[in-house]
Amino acid sequence: MAPLTPRLVVPIDVKKQPWEQKVPLHNRWHPDIPPVADVTEGELFRVEMVDWSGGRIRDDNSADDMKSMDFTIAHYLSGPLRIVDSEGVPASPGDLLAVEICNLGPLPGDEWGYTAILERENGGGFLTDHFPSARKAIWYFEGIYAYSPQIPGVRFPGLTHPGVVGTAPSVELLNIWNEREKRLAETNQETLQLCEVLHQRPLAHLPNPENCLLGKIQEGTAEWHKIANEAARTIAGRENGGNCDIKNLSRGSKVYLPVFVEGGNLSTGDMHFSQGDGEISLCGAIEMSGFLELKCEIIRGGMKEYLTPVGPTPLHVNPIFEIGSVEPRFSEWLVFEGISVDESGKQHFLDASVSYKRAVLNAIEYLSRFGYSKEQVYLLLSCCPCEGRISGIVDSPNAVTTLAIPTAIFDQDVKPKRFGGRPLPGPQLRRLPDLLSCSNDGHPPVTQGEK
Repeated sequence: MAPLTPRLVVPIDVKKQPWEQKVPLHNRWHPDIPPVADVTEGELFRVEMVDWSGGRIRDDNSADDMKSMDFTIAHYLSGPLRIVDSEGVPASPGDLLAVEICNLGPLPGDEWGYTAILERENGGGFLTDHFPSARKAIWYFEGIYAYSPQIPGVRFPGLTHPGVVGTAPSVELLNIWNEREKRLAETNQETLQLCEVLHQRPLAHLPNPENCLLGKIQEGTAEWHKIANEAARTIAGRENGGNCDIKNLSRGSKVYLPVFVEGGNLSTGDMHFSQGDGEISLCGAIEMSGFLELKCEIIRGGMKEYLTPVGPTPLHVNPIFEIGSVEPRFSEWLVFEGISVDESGKQHFLDASVSYKRAVLNAIEYLSRFGYSKEQVYLLLSCCPCEGRISGIVDSPNAVTTLAIPTAIFDQDVKPKRFGGRPLPGPQLRRLPDLLSCSNDGHPPVTQGEK
């Protein structure tokens, strides 16, 4: 007998706002957000999702929408889903939820996405000291491939995946999150730096009722106000999984999520057509609406059997990810190395962040010789299927990292020539200011020097 068509449990109408959807969405983690549907163990079901912004980003050449983005909205998630076994008994705290990705992709009729650099004053990104102004690239999909009018000369297959997949926290775990993140947020931010750059973003995103969407819970009620002031933001990955942004979590993969509340209350969203390791520009995958077709298995008592707590309580665990066998195949790569010495020449001790920043900057400098602007390369490295690695983390004083870029994504030869010859530039490509602006008023985009 042919397999049954997946049951659609969360439908999405991309022409409607997130709060107008037939099945309510949510953008916070809390144990009291009620499930929107029951799913039986072993059942094949389909979940549709809006993009993380809920449709706020437009398919146009202006980055004004990114420049002014309000991040209290992130992320709009589909769910929660209550997982039960064949006898109707829900998953219980202490169980593991094995979630298999059977199929996924963009929503039909909405086959496009975007990658963006955030404005420094609105959070910036990994290289915000080098690229302080908002930029945006639109990507269009042709089957498994993506191309962008804003970054010409590039076409690559996407390894599509959900950025966010997780279970609901228990009250105890939610309190742990809020207490530890509050202590971090109260740190003197002026004393903290990342790669010698003062933090532009909050050190932690604490509960905030602004733009809070809580599924079936009616806004303005006493229950809504209580939960909105307690619920965790979805921006960080945590013990429940959440915003892990693991680019290889694609078709055929499984994620083993700890269960903290009855039913597990599984939620997912933030679909990506493609992403590079690190998602370095922050809004750096190819963000899109999409769907997942999933199956779930309940492993009774699985948390204790398979997950070892690393922390003061049995709740301090993390999911396990089993990566599927379907991914783009590339045979030739350019690999850029970084060490933990920053741009000023200062030596850092085994600092993998500084090292990876150097690897990324080395790649940007090199690829900009081939007609691309540095902003174009920054966007590209954030969303193309590049591979980041920690090569050495023990040899004092330098951590060594690498960034590997598949050369097949380019329509020109970007490899160094043999016998010491200099790389020859391919056809000169239009520069970024001709393609991406922060304003549609006819003025050129703000550059770093004008900030």
